[in-house]
Amino acid sequence: MTTKGVFIGWSLDREDRRQLLARFPARYAEAVADHVTLKFGPGRMKLPTERAGEIVGETDDGEGVQAMVVRISGTTDRPDGSTYHITWSLGPGRRAKESNDVIREKGWRPFPEPIPVRLEPKAYGAIG
Repeated sequence: MTTKGVFIGWSLDREDRRQLLARFPARYAEAVADHVTLKFGPGRMKLPTERAGEIVGETDDGEGVQAMVVRISGTTDRPDGSTYHITWSLGPGRRAKESNDVIREKGWRPFPEPIPVRLEPKAYGAIG
């Protein structure tokens, strides 16, 4: 696939999303709970092959960014050095990409047990 600034990653299974939002309600006005990013960039990128992950923790800056940390293929570490996550909810004026900053600056709280989640490989953005 040739891309022009595209995010490659996984879409959260819709039924899993529904169940997880019931279990972990959005703390802020905009429930996102949509996808996990693997990488962003131009050029040729292949979709990932993994189809499952585990939610292993969460972070919340108390100011409008809530995110769930995800483990895929045994790691929470993305190849770019950031952390696999699902932006869970956002307050007014906040953006999903801020989840990376919150995780890096405030860390995350691990859950006692991982929560399995189904993932669908997907590309987001301008494909050309």
